[in-house]
Amino acid sequence: MVYDLIILGGGPAGIAAGIYAARKKLKTLLVAESFGGQSVVAAQINNFIGFKSVSGIEMKNILEEHLRSYEGIEIKEGARVNEIKKSDSGFLVSAGGEFFETKTVLIALGSSYRKLGIPGEKEFEGKGVFYCSTCDAPLMKNKTAVVVGGGNSGFYAVLDLLPHASKIYVLEYGDVFRADPIYVDKAKISGKVEFITMAAAKEVVGEKFVSAIKYEDRQSKEVKELKTDGVFVAIGYAPNSGIVKDLVKINEQGKIIINHQTQKTSLEGIWAAGDITDILYGQINVAIGDAIKAVLNINDYFKKS
Repeated sequence: MVYDLIILGGGPAGIAAGIYAARKKLKTLLVAESFGGQSVVAAQINNFIGFKSVSGIEMKNILEEHLRSYEGIEIKEGARVNEIKKSDSGFLVSAGGEFFETKTVLIALGSSYRKLGIPGEKEFEGKGVFYCSTCDAPLMKNKTAVVVGGGNSGFYAVLDLLPHASKIYVLEYGDVFRADPIYVDKAKISGKVEFITMAAAKEVVGEKFVSAIKYEDRQSKEVKELKTDGVFVAIGYAPNSGIVKDLVKINEQGKIIINHQTQKTSLEGIWAAGDITDILYGQINVAIGDAIKAVLNINDYFKKS
């Protein structure tokens, strides 16, 4: 079988693309390791249009239920995409030990947690080094936690930790916090949070579990140490673009370069949407809109062919 379209990714962008592809009667396969994307771990989302407040799990369930209500789309869940290459019919996609042929591809694989790359991080992963605050914040009950990152990701972690940790330190590499002021204000009024700017994380230390983190004061160049029971790394995400780096153009950040009017990549037959692309604003609503735009353009592509 040759599909009209294979959608890669089960986050909001991939799901939105699947819904529109089903509505356009394109012979479509959606391949996803899991549904929900990055946002599934969010305790509370307040900017998803149509909902004053919704958890990441609730949003994932709503979107997935909508997708599965359409019979005209095939779904292969629990499969990691290993390779995409050109074929006579268009493209050959390797996923979950199987091969699928398609005329077009829409890449909506999103991003993964960005890591610090410092000594001790890998060794103590799961033993005091965490990336999912929604998952692991309860482990810090009556303990001290350090959050590395002063953007929205960092302050989401702070808010997750507030009901549990007795003390929270926030390390920010720059001289100002980049998070939305509303999140910073909530952290400030808690009385639990201490803010440290111009701080470069250098090493996670401990024995069986994390006991401290070392950081460099970027002004004085002095290396300091904070005693802590847990380090929550929240410095953003890295695009999952490795499988297409030899097929389409990507920028210095590893994001797929697209035509922002059509979502087309540099290679005919491949589109991309969501924060795997060189999108200006990494927002759920924007990713959904871009994915819909991509499918509409793919549908036009078939009409003209």
